[in-house]
Amino acid sequence: MTDSRTHVLVGAGLAGARAAEALRNEGVEGPIVLIGEEHDPPYERPPLSKGFLAGNTPREELAVHPSGWYAEHDVELLLGRRVTSIDRGGAAVELDGGERLAYDRLLLTTGSSPRKLGVPGNDLDGVLYLRRVGHSEAIRAAIAAGGPLVVVGGGWIGLEVAAVARTKGVEVTLVEVQPTPLHAVLGQEVGERIAALHRDHGLHLRTGAQVSALRGTGRVEGVELAGGAVVPAAAVVVGVGIRPRTELAEAAGLAADDGVLVDATLRTADPRIWAAGDVANAENDWAGRRLRVEHFANANDQGPFVGRSMAGSAARWAVPPFFWSDQYDAGMEYRGWADPRTSRVVFRGEVADGAWMAFWLDGDEVRAGLHVNAWDDAGEVKRLVVDRAKVDPDRLADPAAEWDAVRA
Repeated sequence: MTDSRTHVLVGAGLAGARAAEALRNEGVEGPIVLIGEEHDPPYERPPLSKGFLAGNTPREELAVHPSGWYAEHDVELLLGRRVTSIDRGGAAVELDGGERLAYDRLLLTTGSSPRKLGVPGNDLDGVLYLRRVGHSEAIRAAIAAGGPLVVVGGGWIGLEVAAVARTKGVEVTLVEVQPTPLHAVLGQEVGERIAALHRDHGLHLRTGAQVSALRGTGRVEGVELAGGAVVPAAAVVVGVGIRPRTELAEAAGLAADDGVLVDATLRTADPRIWAAGDVANAENDWAGRRLRVEHFANANDQGPFVGRSMAGSAARWAVPPFFWSDQYDAGMEYRGWADPRTSRVVFRGEVADGAWMAFWLDGDEVRAGLHVNAWDDAGEVKRLVVDRAKVDPDRLADPAAEWDAVRA
């Protein structure tokens, strides 16, 4: 049967664009309206801390779809517009100009925003965050100016920005409050290997360090640490995490807890409203629990999935989180979800080998895996994680052991 219902998608990022594509692929013929606050058509964000930041990826290559795709598929793009409220009873959204737009089905892909550094001086010029293409351009200009650059936060974004800047020859200090970079995600042992990679490339890494203030007159000139030491800075890039943008959903009475709560079909408790991407805290049958995932692959995969769900699919979300990163000459992929505080880490290969892997085990079950430059084995890492395979830890750690033999 022809589906002539109106689908309104709030958030013109990757997940929203992929959802629109899936709706058309599923035969939905009714109006599809994609609303975004930015003036650019939907684009991919990973290059903002990688190739685009380095000047190697042209801006036009960021686009999710070719420029003519939306008109060709009768998807109405409302760019530079903000949805201010959802009227669930009246099945309509209100825009910043006061217009009301009725929907039959509504998707929230409102994404996330960078967490601000809550210290004195955080409003100085030269204090930069990374979320949008204009942010990346500002950081690129700061790198081109020659530094010194201070990066606050040793997560994926902070490490990638630091790597690009070091590759350009800029003096960089990275300040991280935890004992290692990526400590909350990868834990101490793996974090130490990542720290060594960056130190080998000349990064000044200050771990266990708390920022107490940003100093300068009008423009940032230094980062003051607890204890009084000041690190000189011509610019500061802050990467201390992101916050899901749940305000619109919460104001409409939708349940939210570290993201908009959705079931495994990505539908909220309101049968006419779905959520996907950074903002969605979704039941995940692979993990056996709720997960909110902030990475590209999640938005790229949940977009089509939620489009199919809105078109009537009853499939359940059961995908392990996935993330990749490029830092200097190290390409790495992380798949799965594990708490490094309670998981056992098993290494396969050494840094000196040029390629290595780490696995996080719950008992004898693989819950997450990371490889660094081990591209020939990437498929095996994926299979162990997706299958939540039971393994013999000693054989898993032995690079000479065949992959079939590591399973218990």
